[in-house]
Amino acid sequence: MSRFEVVMPKLGESIIEATITKWLKKPGDPIQEEDNIVEIATDKVDSEIPSPVDGTLLEILYKEGDIVPVGKVIAIIELSEGTSVSGPAAISQPDNGIPSGQEDQSVKTDTKTASAAYTRFYSPLVRNIAKEESIPLDELEAVKGSGKEGRLTKKDILDYVSIRSNLKVPSSQRPVETALGTEPTTIAVTGDQIIEMDRMRRLIADHMVQSKHVSPHVTSFIEVDVTNMVKWRAKIKDQFYKKEGEKLTFTPIFIEAAAKALKDFPDVNASVDGYNIIIRKNIHIGMATALPSGNLIVPVIKNADQKNLLGLAKSVNDLAGKARNNILNPDDIQGGTFTITNFGTFNSLTGTPIINQPQVAILGIGVVKKRPVVIETEDGDMIAIRHIMILSLSYDHRAVDGALGGMYLRKVADYLENFDTNRTI
Repeated sequence: MSRFEVVMPKLGESIIEATITKWLKKPGDPIQEEDNIVEIATDKVDSEIPSPVDGTLLEILYKEGDIVPVGKVIAIIELSEGTSVSGPAAISQPDNGIPSGQEDQSVKTDTKTASAAYTRFYSPLVRNIAKEESIPLDELEAVKGSGKEGRLTKKDILDYVSIRSNLKVPSSQRPVETALGTEPTTIAVTGDQIIEMDRMRRLIADHMVQSKHVSPHVTSFIEVDVTNMVKWRAKIKDQFYKKEGEKLTFTPIFIEAAAKALKDFPDVNASVDGYNIIIRKNIHIGMATALPSGNLIVPVIKNADQKNLLGLAKSVNDLAGKARNNILNPDDIQGGTFTITNFGTFNSLTGTPIINQPQVAILGIGVVKKRPVVIETEDGDMIAIRHIMILSLSYDHRAVDGALGGMYLRKVADYLENFDTNRTI
């Protein structure tokens, strides 16, 4: 009977490996097509791998906690009778003269070799902490674990790191500040609460520091009168919900304006590669979204310029819902060419967003507020109550200069200020 190789999928352009966090099936379990087999984690997102075939899980080639390169076979499924699969994953016959059983054994041997030095299981988090703190294996093995079967927990390793640092340098001898031009050393005192960054917060921190290090940031601001937009939404939102079953927020309107302006100024829809500027053909707009954990993630609306307002509203609501429920797929957060972040959600007037690398610009949305403003009429200037907001654009000065950044920002404002109040959907 034919067998099928399940391989570690490629989950993004820059991802070369993933950690197996949990097997959802065990050898001998029957499997139907689309059944989730295993949970994996990368440096960008957690995900599940579904089975593309019906059959029985014959063999698991990697353990929970193993880090597996993209393209490696991680499991073998025995296909159900009558199931036919074409392509390299189907291995009913040996390839290149090597029986697949021997290939499987080589994979298992590699796995055992990689973990043979450990006498107990260590989670990826514990191993990362040990690596960052330069704790060698023999020292790690000597740390007492409080987990099941003596496993080392996050608390165990953090407690040990704290004791270890105190033993190495007495607190009375630790400098409060290092040499001029370097970062000060932070010292916790009695009563302080130490909260370790989770894996996603660490990734966000590294990404933000790298962005500021790589890109010379410039931020421009503009005030926008969005009275027409606000009045139109208030008039149509209930009808929109009854007709389409979708809530209409301001976000898809902002995305529509940003996408139109990117068509007008394509040099803002770009990336920098060394001394080359890559002008992106597709307009894929990411929207910074809060997760239940408090961290941020940026799901991407693909081909935003090709969607009407209804399509954008559906995409925004779908991705926001997935983010809230922690069910975003790797593809949902890949491929962005431009990003929008909404400070107004938290009633902030504006902000200076950090560019989402390798993009060259990010648009910040401030809160919409009523203000008394001077407006020009045929009868002269007058004061009126208008809905005003502030847009901010941070851009990479290597690729976008002040003139281009200013013109793009002005164009977004124009689309919002000239919103058609008679528009239908």
